[in-house]
Amino acid sequence: QVQLVESGGGSVQAGGSLRLSCVASGRTISQYRGAWFRQAPGKEREFVAAVSWSGFSTYYADAVKGRFTISRTSAKNTVYLQMDSLKPDDTAVYYCATGSPARRYDDDRSYDYWGQGTQVTVSS
Repeated sequence: QVQLVESGGGSVQAGGSLRLSCVASGRTISQYRGAWFRQAPGKEREFVAAVSWSGFSTYYADAVKGRFTISRTSAKNTVYLQMDSLKPDDTAVYYCATGSPARRYDDDRSYDYWGQGTQVTVSS
């Protein structure tokens, strides 16, 4: 089993920045892909960003490309999401996830383990 714990959420004004962290414990995730999804009120959960097990390959949703950066530590047990130039549309609960690299990176069904989520609120 893998436990994922997110932190770093909060409230910021538009244009501000936040850095989310996701720490894994239990079974190692060094060979797994790491990802962030988000869910806004009344909307379905959507893909935000993913990083390969090596950290060399990254993938982003069009809505966040150029503003968000996903990375992971060399030990590969922590995944970060640096969020810059935040917009009110980025307001959501952000979830960390990890799963096999053999599956689609932008499909939430590809991920086996999920964190509890952290709230991000961006005001205009």
